[in-house]
Amino acid sequence: MLTESQKAKLAEYKNVSTVVAAKERLAKLFDDGVYTEIDAAVKNGDALTGVVAAYGYVDGNPVYAFSQDKTVKSGAVSKKHAEKICKIYDLAARNGIPVVGVFDSDGVFVEDGAEALAAYSEILMWANNLSGVVPQISVVSGTCAGSAALIACSADFVIVTEDAQLYLAAGNGKNGEAAAENGTANLLAKDDADAMEKARKLISVLPANNISAAPEFEYTSPSGAAYGNAVKIAEAIVDEGSIIELSEKFGKAAYTAIAMIGGSAVGIAATNKTEDKLTSEDSAKLARFVRTCDAFTIPVVTVIDTEGFESDDNIRDLAKLASAYAEATTLKISVVTGKAYGSAMTALGTANADMTFAYPDAVIAPLAPLTAVEFLMHDKLKGVDDVKSEREKLADEYAENEASAFAAADKGCINEIITAEEARDKIITVLEFMAGKRLTKRLPKKHSNMPF
Repeated sequence: MLTESQKAKLAEYKNVSTVVAAKERLAKLFDDGVYTEIDAAVKNGDALTGVVAAYGYVDGNPVYAFSQDKTVKSGAVSKKHAEKICKIYDLAARNGIPVVGVFDSDGVFVEDGAEALAAYSEILMWANNLSGVVPQISVVSGTCAGSAALIACSADFVIVTEDAQLYLAAGNGKNGEAAAENGTANLLAKDDADAMEKARKLISVLPANNISAAPEFEYTSPSGAAYGNAVKIAEAIVDEGSIIELSEKFGKAAYTAIAMIGGSAVGIAATNKTEDKLTSEDSAKLARFVRTCDAFTIPVVTVIDTEGFESDDNIRDLAKLASAYAEATTLKISVVTGKAYGSAMTALGTANADMTFAYPDAVIAPLAPLTAVEFLMHDKLKGVDDVKSEREKLADEYAENEASAFAAADKGCINEIITAEEARDKIITVLEFMAGKRLTKRLPKKHSNMPF
């Protein structure tokens, strides 16, 4: 039998904290709002730690999570605060379970001094050690300042609400819209409920860890084939209603999305969303996306239609992109749907793709046709009355004969010429037959040292 004193202490323990935003956010994340809190009674001095740590189910999948509580000393990160977060990372690593971190804190617990900075370093170390092992999703729902911003943005996916503040230095606060536009945030949410719904949707389609297969679902086929820009082509290839576009506001020419094809998760990396040429932003966006998919063995379908790169100023970012594709060991399928010129074709990984398709009207060449005419057929322009018209005529002939998909197929540069109507079925067949891909041709090394 419990004594009255023990009963009182138990009641105090059960009601250690009231329902605050931190807990409400977790309730929106977990199925039916049900979760189990860890170390609920741990204190920092005479107050609670300012973070709620928990585990529960998201769409039936086990998930660990933490949510910073700004009602306790502004959610400041103390040593005890950090220890609770690190425990979540530790449990996730041991059990191969995804982590969702909800950030809302004004920064470091100043009273802890250097000890608080060491605590931040510990969290960052855990987050980076766990990177590529289990999916990490950061949800920035309030203030995410200083070192916390580094931790939040180390996740595989970053979701930011419109009114959130994400910055390093005081006075440089940027809202969610700015974070989406500069590429920091992968998804922009209207509010907490929308942010948690986006996190739930991501978790439902991602593998639990780097050695687990992605879940499979029943699906509805798209209504029909499509030509045109990346968005239209992607929608015609993937299962209906399955697209989760990422980094929509960053890199206007590139398109990246997690989607389903035949009920299985794939990454769609495409060019020509709104622009013909790729910029540094597009290269960085595509490279980061390919590396994320590769970390969890999510097949990457690359839809290529680009004139190349905007300028030589982004050679470094182009090298990042080429490295990401070359290093990726996940299943890679390329579909050339339009223009594929020079270094862009090389960087987008067609040389080491497991299967490369091309549409009949694709143009595949080291140089843009007009440029090729200047290099290869300049003599034919001598003495011509209408040089511009003749140059365009020669360029068309070059594109149709020397740079056609058929010419590329003759040289073994692509595996098969297909129509838009065949694309989806062809991709599904490759996904099925190459699902067990194993790669052994890799030299032993600590890690690559390409320009990331």
